[in-house]
Amino acid sequence: MLPRIAAAQAVDPTTGQAVYGAATAGQAPDLGVYQIDPAQDARRNISSFTNRHWSEFYPTLGKGVILADVASRALHFWSGDESTYLVFPSSIPASEELTRRGRTEVVRKAERPSWTPTPNMRERDPTLPQRVEGGAVDNPLGVYALYLSWPAYLIHGTHDTRKIGRKSSSGCYGLYNEHIARLYPLVEVGTQVTIF
Repeated sequence: MLPRIAAAQAVDPTTGQAVYGAATAGQAPDLGVYQIDPAQDARRNISSFTNRHWSEFYPTLGKGVILADVASRALHFWSGDESTYLVFPSSIPASEELTRRGRTEVVRKAERPSWTPTPNMRERDPTLPQRVEGGAVDNPLGVYALYLSWPAYLIHGTHDTRKIGRKSSSGCYGLYNEHIARLYPLVEVGTQVTIF
């Protein structure tokens, strides 16, 4: 009989863990892929991910709820009628000083959003362009953006998939473009958002 690791399809080069399942061609690399061996002792599968529920933060769903969990580097979404629950890996702010926590809401949505660096971003990196048009390959906002009531804070896609699951943003929460494309039509303006 082969050792358990040999039965796995691949090994994650970052964690060294066996990877089971496979993503369909053209999908985000996490779709259909998991690292938990169902035959393994469950106590070995402890991670920093914490499953949260919207009712811990709001008395009602309203138009929907998004929870951005900084520690777990995950974004949770519930539709207003609670028929849809989604959770996605996300990028998080690069430092604590760039992280804003608390309650906000989605105030605007944009397809192919243009990007204008904030004055603080330009101060940290004067080589940044004045503006990048929507749809451009070097646009860090990807294909869709959800604007929060806090100026310059967004939930958006990204073409740079290396950022997902890492401390890599200037304050926004980035998703794979495939994930924001799935989330975007479900989120209504007025959706409640908590970042914690």
